[in-house]
Amino acid sequence: MIPYGRQQIDDDDIAAVVDVLKSDWLTTGPKVSEFERAVAEFVGAEHAVAVNSGTAALHAMMAALNIGRDDEVIVPTLTFAATANSVVYQGGTPVFADVDPETLLICPDSVERLITSRTRAIVAVDYAGQPCDYTRLKQIADRHQLTLLSDGCHALGASWHDCRVGSIARMTSFSFHPVKPVTTGEGGMVTTNDAELATRMRVFRNHGIVTDARQREEQGTWFYQMQSLGFNYRISDVQCALGIRQMQKLPGWIDRRNQIADRYDRYLGAVADLTLLKRNCGHRHGFHLYVVRVAGGRRNQVFQTLRENGVGVNVHYVPVHLHPFYQERFGTRAGICPEAEAAFDEILSLPVHPGLTTEQQDTVIQQLTQALAGRHSRAA
Repeated sequence: MIPYGRQQIDDDDIAAVVDVLKSDWLTTGPKVSEFERAVAEFVGAEHAVAVNSGTAALHAMMAALNIGRDDEVIVPTLTFAATANSVVYQGGTPVFADVDPETLLICPDSVERLITSRTRAIVAVDYAGQPCDYTRLKQIADRHQLTLLSDGCHALGASWHDCRVGSIARMTSFSFHPVKPVTTGEGGMVTTNDAELATRMRVFRNHGIVTDARQREEQGTWFYQMQSLGFNYRISDVQCALGIRQMQKLPGWIDRRNQIADRYDRYLGAVADLTLLKRNCGHRHGFHLYVVRVAGGRRNQVFQTLRENGVGVNVHYVPVHLHPFYQERFGTRAGICPEAEAAFDEILSLPVHPGLTTEQQDTVIQQLTQALAGRHSRAA
């Protein structure tokens, strides 16, 4: 099976992890802050706070803003459920915006229509690795005195004009799951230029305690205080050692993802019943995903055929407002985000990762073209 995404691990990565396993610090040690500095410097942010998942990063952002029961946060519905879940964790209400049908990025017009007196923040999701329309979103946020946040979990290494994702919004979350641009196994990060928000998130990831074990060791004290309710969202030095090595390879991997995407564009751009997503000019796409739209109500059939023929396609995502939890808890229903719902019936994620060979990509292209033409053949 050719997977839609896959981690890239080499001997240097393994050696870095082994070195930490032989060291004195397996968690809350020096590799955590080193990894944070590497990510902050790469994206051009002043601060980075490492946590144990992309979901924890999203939750930390909401907690740092003190999102609560009377607050609404606007999120696009075409995203992984964690984007909205992080608002619910804080007792807030996620409000679902529709997407642009050509890019599947959050639609600024939809966002503006949803703003109420309870709205506190807007979350821009850089779907598939393409930066959102931050110009419009910033204008809307400033006009209504809202906080603009970014779910950049697909977009580490992507750029909006000359700014890398991670330095644009007030806070940006990243994920280091194995299919993401770089991996720590599981892990996440929030970048920001706001020192106070960074401090809040560091306390939040450590049970609400203002010092961690390494800080107390350096100060020669045992005393600690829990000043707020937090979580154990810490990431280990073992994971961060892997992340540090992975960050060094990220620029080359983003280049490779774009090469693969360009080749898909050339070979699939004129295929009947297939629509490619629009790329916005002047931006650097991260291509965490390469998503196409299959017309004619045939997506599920094409999905099944490709899987049977060794191509590990996937679907990203079920619109969050259609999940039973949100329908039961918040009364969401089909019809409130028509563009996202129409896209959901058609979208298909093709394999795209740095380890994908030209021969494997040829197989994907051949099998997809044959499936769309109704000619099914088992891949060799």
